[in-house]
Amino acid sequence: MLAQIVASQAQRSNAAPTSSSQPGDSTSSRVNRFLQLDLPVFAGTNPEKDLQDFIDEMYKTLRVMRATETEAVELASYILKEVAYSWFELWEESREEGSHPTRWGEFADAFIDHFLPAETKAARATEFENLRKGSLSVWDYHIRFVYLSKYAIYMLPTMEARVRRFVQGLSPLVINEASTAALNSDMNYG
Repeated sequence: MLAQIVASQAQRSNAAPTSSSQPGDSTSSRVNRFLQLDLPVFAGTNPEKDLQDFIDEMYKTLRVMRATETEAVELASYILKEVAYSWFELWEESREEGSHPTRWGEFADAFIDHFLPAETKAARATEFENLRKGSLSVWDYHIRFVYLSKYAIYMLPTMEARVRRFVQGLSPLVINEASTAALNSDMNYG
């Protein structure tokens, strides 16, 4: 399997990376470094597992390794097991002959679309839409806001929209100060 990944990467080396490899860092040494990490495997048999967290953690690891977008897909596919790897093989085979190498964004979108039930996505988006600070601390509200916002990206096309939405869920005691801050065009969500 490793030989296939290395050979595949060598064939795809003409693809433009979105991040550069470290000087003197061969593909095989990067694969070895990746395999030495204690990454969670994903089998696709537990629909309750948070797939978005899995994808986010995988992306974070691959970004730190400075993997290209195509390397990221090849490395991530290596830790897919059972049903998940079978899905990956079928998905790769279904792509048009001669199409460009699979990039991370395509893989992540297809992965989430396949393994995260539409009902779960809709429920989390609805939970985000209805999220209010209520009895939560501002920090706990923030944590919940960040977690659920992944499922309602369509509501947050800009930083201004993100700030406005966050402020809408605050308690009346906090909202005046936060509303004033949100009017500052240089303000960001952080």
